[in-house]
Amino acid sequence: MFVPDGRVVLVRRSHAPLSGTWSLPGGVLELGESLVSGVAREVREETGLEVAVGPLLEIFEHIARDDEGRIRYHYVIADYVCRAGTGLPQAGSDAAEIALADPDDVKRFALTDKALDVIKKAISRLELT
Repeated sequence: MFVPDGRVVLVRRSHAPLSGTWSLPGGVLELGESLVSGVAREVREETGLEVAVGPLLEIFEHIARDDEGRIRYHYVIADYVCRAGTGLPQAGSDAAEIALADPDDVKRFALTDKALDVIKKAISRLELT
């Protein structure tokens, strides 16, 4: 997600999985909620920002296993390009902290390779529009 000056919105997760790590805003859909509505709600809850959602960048799965190899989490993740509109950036609900990062400086947040790839794809998509 991007704020109007082109910085990337990142959150430090406060709950498992990936508690304490930096990531892109996101979360769990509520029963009957559309993907786009869920993205907008989760971003608002985690960052205080209202966003314009779209386009869809990619869909992928994340399967985390415990020490015995049993599946602990299985997520299907849909990443969208979002542009922030109104609201004041502030950590909320599932976010311990929020950061507005220059796209050239996101590596210092120790993001997953997948998150870095999504940011790169989003920047390419925005440059085409």
